[in-house]
Amino acid sequence: MSSINQIYLDNAATTYPKPEEVYKAVDLTLRSIGVAPGRGGHARSMEAARVVFRTRELLADLLGIGDSSRIIFTHSATEAINLAIKGAIKPGDHVVTTTMEHNSMARPLHNAASSGAEITWVQADADGYVTRAQIEAALRPETKMVAMTHCSNVTGSVNPVEEIGPLLRSRGILFLVDGAQSCGCYPIDISTMCIDLFAAPGHKGLYGPPGTGFLYVAPGIDLHPLIHGGTGSGSSELNQPQTLPERHESGTMNTPAIAGLLAGVEFVAQRGIDSIHAYEMDLLERLEKGICGIQGVTVYNAASKKPKCAVTSLTMEKKDSATIGFLLEHEYGISVRVGLHCAPLAHKTIGTYPEGTVRISPALFNTASDIDRLIFALGAISSMHT
Repeated sequence: MSSINQIYLDNAATTYPKPEEVYKAVDLTLRSIGVAPGRGGHARSMEAARVVFRTRELLADLLGIGDSSRIIFTHSATEAINLAIKGAIKPGDHVVTTTMEHNSMARPLHNAASSGAEITWVQADADGYVTRAQIEAALRPETKMVAMTHCSNVTGSVNPVEEIGPLLRSRGILFLVDGAQSCGCYPIDISTMCIDLFAAPGHKGLYGPPGTGFLYVAPGIDLHPLIHGGTGSGSSELNQPQTLPERHESGTMNTPAIAGLLAGVEFVAQRGIDSIHAYEMDLLERLEKGICGIQGVTVYNAASKKPKCAVTSLTMEKKDSATIGFLLEHEYGISVRVGLHCAPLAHKTIGTYPEGTVRISPALFNTASDIDRLIFALGAISSMHT
């Protein structure tokens, strides 16, 4: 079936389509500005700098950040997480994390362990949740950081960062939160949640282009730079600048992509995160109700009444996930994600390793009819003889 007519339900990987304003902003910025911010005092460079500044300011407003200069632009949440971990954790430091982490968090922590840090992995329950009490029990006098996902990219479970953050702040422990699945589609206030380091991509819930992301760094935290180089300021010095955001933004910035991110953030702000979350959860509820009754289908984290984002995973008796995904795409015109979703520890936690699951993640541009078509297709696939 032609991809033009495909129903896209893999928004946990990258939202698609983007708002029309995002496409226009990228094109317009590339054509009409076309140069880098901070690389000259001429009008084009100054206009590029204004685009970047406005994006920082709007992100700060959206997420409850008091000082937008503490927002560091990166090319992904993965880069942001690496900057946070490699910039803060040294040999001998103790870090607490969870078994629901994406490899973007798990691999840098594993690398830190190979360099002499000590990592404690808190076991999540079968739905993908950890509790404040579990995190508190794992803390030690020498604990430097707690690093955890806000929302699982496998089960949609939302962990209680609003309870964990104040606990850690009272003990002087850094709190790094991976907001890849929650930023833009779940209410977040970084100040009241006491988050010290917040990493997020631009291409998911913020509806920006791929190749965009950011890290928020709370006041008083000095991360060792991941990259050294030209920043457009302090050019007479060989030392990396100390001021933010320049300290962590070496090299030419992708201004057209950031302009697209600005348009995406404006779109989210206009719609309202509460409204977006409610719409997506209505789709998820419709989906889970429809597929829970299909014979042989197991839906993970469907029965929990705890907070969730619009991500769900399923398996089907006597049919592997890859086959289901293939049939959905080629027979029914529906795109989903199958496998381990770059989160093998999460799949071990919920009991779906090594086969993985079929992951479905609706977003704002999906409709109830999309969900009904998927439910019909899964019902038909379940009745097929193996």
